[in-house]
Amino acid sequence: MEEKDFRVGTRIDHEKYGEGIISQNNNLTIKALFVRGGGEIEFSKANVQFEVLAESELPDDGRPRLDVKEFERMLTLVLNKFNGIEYKAELGKKWEGGTMVLQPANPELKPKEIPIETFFHKIVMMRDRLRVLEQNINSHPGLSDEDKVNLQQYITRIYGSMTSFNILFDDKNDYFVGSKL
Repeated sequence: MEEKDFRVGTRIDHEKYGEGIISQNNNLTIKALFVRGGGEIEFSKANVQFEVLAESELPDDGRPRLDVKEFERMLTLVLNKFNGIEYKAELGKKWEGGTMVLQPANPELKPKEIPIETFFHKIVMMRDRLRVLEQNINSHPGLSDEDKVNLQQYITRIYGSMTSFNILFDDKNDYFVGSKL
């Protein structure tokens, strides 16, 4: 690989870390940002093992020529592509193919059966929408810090109320967590 391949902004593919972008080119090392595989990683130039996917379109000084509007548009695209909503939580294996039965106390009424996958999907969608609401509250310019904290407490209580559904998740990292008092 030639030196020109190490320009800041060059898109690369690494066997372990996946796709990334070179963020720094120093005398002996290169730093690259990997969205899915570990953040910023530093490599020795003597032992670089990645494939160049696209040459940098930045000028030789490495500084992008973007105005604020273009930067906002690019940032929005990246955030929309890699936000937490894209992540898919997995249903616990023991629940796959299962059915949830809601049996009324009145024996004259028919029970309601719902596939657990359908119920689980609705729970995950609720959690994702709560996360978006939380982000919108925290970044809202019209709310005071006190208002943000008060609204955040409501969301935390909602998460706490939903901890009963944690049994459905395959991975404990996906669990609902309320306040830890």
